[in-house]
Amino acid sequence: MKQTVDSIRTDLLAKKTSAEEIAHEALKYAEAENPKTNAYLTFSPERALAAAKAVDQKIAAGEDPGPLAGVPIAVKDVILTRGLRTTCGSRMLETYIPPYDATAVIRIEQAGGVIIGKTNCDEFAMGSSNENSAFGPVRNPVALDRVPGGSSGGSAAVVAQGTAVLSLGSDTGGSIRQPASFCGVTGVTPTYGRVSRYGLTAFASSLDHIGPFSRTVRDSARLLQVMAGRDEMDSTSAFAPVPDYVAALDGNIKGMKIGIPKEFFDGLASDTGGVIQAAIQTLQKLGCEIREIRLPHTAYAVGCYYIICTAEASSNLARYDGVRYTRRSESAGTLQEMYRKTRDEGFGAECKRRIMLGTYVLSSGYYDAYYLKAQKVRALVAQDYAQAFEQVDAIVGPVSPFPAFKLGEKVDDPTAMYLSDIYTVTGDLAGIPCMSVPAGNTPDGLPVGLQVLANHFNETAMFRVADAFEKISTT
Repeated sequence: MKQTVDSIRTDLLAKKTSAEEIAHEALKYAEAENPKTNAYLTFSPERALAAAKAVDQKIAAGEDPGPLAGVPIAVKDVILTRGLRTTCGSRMLETYIPPYDATAVIRIEQAGGVIIGKTNCDEFAMGSSNENSAFGPVRNPVALDRVPGGSSGGSAAVVAQGTAVLSLGSDTGGSIRQPASFCGVTGVTPTYGRVSRYGLTAFASSLDHIGPFSRTVRDSARLLQVMAGRDEMDSTSAFAPVPDYVAALDGNIKGMKIGIPKEFFDGLASDTGGVIQAAIQTLQKLGCEIREIRLPHTAYAVGCYYIICTAEASSNLARYDGVRYTRRSESAGTLQEMYRKTRDEGFGAECKRRIMLGTYVLSSGYYDAYYLKAQKVRALVAQDYAQAFEQVDAIVGPVSPFPAFKLGEKVDDPTAMYLSDIYTVTGDLAGIPCMSVPAGNTPDGLPVGLQVLANHFNETAMFRVADAFEKISTT
């Protein structure tokens, strides 16, 4: 399915096809192709066909069917969908049916979007390879022996595979950008607070974002436009006005100042580095002024991130105790045993690792030494970006030190896995908008993404750079 939002809308309004026909074909194709990648966990034919029928009825009545009319969309399985199973990739929530929709889902369907299914992910969004799902790993459609990235690997894979036109992911430390880079698609992490987190299963609440995947920058801009804006159900959602992102995509970025952080090129694999350097030269040809900048606290970002995110995870995951809506161990004799056995049976190894780390750094005698100090480092990382954006309009660099690695290659080495986030965690710590746009392939044919970062609530500048680069790269 290589269609775009615009091409689907054009066909629908010209009566060349119907939204129901598109939904039927999308579901049929996705179900046939899914065994190759294991990217979907649940399909939603009844919901999809009902939404498609509503679009067709609006068109027949001469009404505007919405900016996402008839577009097949997949949703990461940490985002709640009313009446549709939401597992978070965990045995703990294997049979959980949410009683309400996430705000992002509501806005998508109000805009005419057609949700066809829920995508596989690392358990509770904890991972960088999508090998931590309780329902098996996702395979990268570009190279089936390799990971799609994580934790939103399923959402990136369905767009790359062509089984959805758009998808939703979540990003806490790079979980949208890294899979987008590994799978050769576009992935966007908006400013923290730009998109409501209501209905997003909490991992690390001060870091979690919802964002789009697509094949083009323009489509990601359209989907973000629909989801963005203040939501009274989320106290952290911003009051900032949402500009018309698509209107700004004129392909002209001449004169924009682009920062190149020296720290983002330390330890970068040569095959990835070659693609990124070529991308920077392309931006220079487009008339951008390239400036070297410094982000001096980057070296501390991974350690800082894994203290803060595990601390928040240990608190957020305490609710999964077998009492209310999760699975419950049947072999427990006492309340204490029920808690212990339920969590032992329900959580996978990575969740347990992060819960233990988080509990430790928040424990008496260690709070000041670890958590408080990490928050101070986080402030320094944010300060680095604030100072950089006084000099430049946007920043570019790599998404990951390396392209997609092989399944099983890093799964037994958590430290190596965590270091794959070194170029993405800083954006989340600072809360700024950042994205991955396809930059080219390594000599082995593996995709590499160019990361574009901008100042708070300046997604427009980020999209302009990515769109201009995309236009010249695909011509």
